Amino acid sequence: MPSNRLRRHYRFPKLPCRTVSHGNNGEVAPASTARPAVQEAVRFDRTPSRTALVKTFQPPLVRSDALTVSLPVPPSINHQYATVNGRRLLSSAGRAYKIQVGQQVWLALAQSPARLLLQDRLQSGPLVISIRFFFASSLRRDLDGGLKITQDAVCEGLGINDNRIVETHLYKHVDKANPRIELSLSTLSPLAPST
Repeated sequence: MPSNRLRRHYRFPKLPCRTVSHGNNGEVAPASTARPAVQEAVRFDRTPSRTALVKTFQPPLVRSDALTVSLPVPPSINHQYATVNGRRLLSSAGRAYKIQVGQQVWLALAQSPARLLLQDRLQSGPLVISIRFFFASSLRRDLDGGLKITQDAVCEGLGINDNRIVETHLYKHVDKANPRIELSLSTLSPLAPST
């Protein structure tokens, strides 16, 4: 994924820094005025932090016919899009989510010995996607509000077209302590011939 392209289309937010920096004459500047040393990931759906997300997510599972991965909950549908000059565009929160998910999917593939076989199968047949949403509350979010952005982000991370998905399964659960998505993308198994 070319980093120059991402930098042109997305501005990383300026976050308050927790470190201190030394001035030209060796003085230590207060933490509130220091420049951030490292950019942190954008937080979605009021999750505690990116480090907490990494600790609570299940490790990805890459098989020759399926990818199973835990992801952060996407921004709500109201925060996914913005209207600019009468056109409906993906918002900065939506773009940041797609980048984060794409990177997680890419890393899961890169660390798996089955990646080449999986990529070959995902490129050649119809696909099935299953998403289990674990929200902090069952009444605040619609079940289908995160489908499109998650599906797009995962398929872009895998380098496949999402129009190959022919079957979708959505489930809604509540987990106040650990809101997340558990996503599975697999090839559609052929039906056995009837006799």
